[in-house]
Amino acid sequence: MAMPKASPTIEDYLLTLYSMERDDVPLISARLAERIGVAPPTVTATLQRMVAAKLVQMGGHKEIELTESGRHLAEVIVRRHALAERLLTDILGLSWHEAHAEAHRMEHAISDRVEARLIEVLGQPRTCPHGNPIPGYEVALTGVPLSTIAAGQEVVVERITEDAEMDPELLKYLEQHDVRPGKRLRISTVAPFNRMLFVQTERGTAPLGLNAAAQIRVNPVLSAES
Repeated sequence: MAMPKASPTIEDYLLTLYSMERDDVPLISARLAERIGVAPPTVTATLQRMVAAKLVQMGGHKEIELTESGRHLAEVIVRRHALAERLLTDILGLSWHEAHAEAHRMEHAISDRVEARLIEVLGQPRTCPHGNPIPGYEVALTGVPLSTIAAGQEVVVERITEDAEMDPELLKYLEQHDVRPGKRLRISTVAPFNRMLFVQTERGTAPLGLNAAAQIRVNPVLSAES
């Protein structure tokens, strides 16, 4: 399928909608406005343009649905964003929060030829640096929010959701404490009253608010493996 032309703004909307769908966030205008950080009327106007371009359609309950062409373009943008992040972190050595911001600028300029070359040079990565699947590769997502894990349990980090990726300070904090895909953590304390939990990492104790912990998807370690 030929990729339709779209403005960087519409490409950003498609990337956000795709990420929301992947993270089981309802695809409604209010949540989209929160994610993108613009006023609801601005989102409404942009969605109207996207409906006219046959990139999205509105469901009976005002939910947003990606069309076939909209999903195709969203996958292209998400893939190019992830590849840009991989280039910036794996090759150039940028930190997570720096790479995420830079990748948003780069993703709109990557051509088909450059995309193919990046895939080859980077060794056909299956996920972005934060563990989220790159479209075009089958990656089973089985993780649950870290905020649902009880004290004393050990887990392995699966991925960091797009919500967390959009918070530069949180990304910086997680990287500093080595809370990254494939790393093993132990939940030492859960304090629901203070909406906090404490995890033990290879670099010590890291306190996390429950809202932040909800954006970290993990897989519990079975007792026989502990």
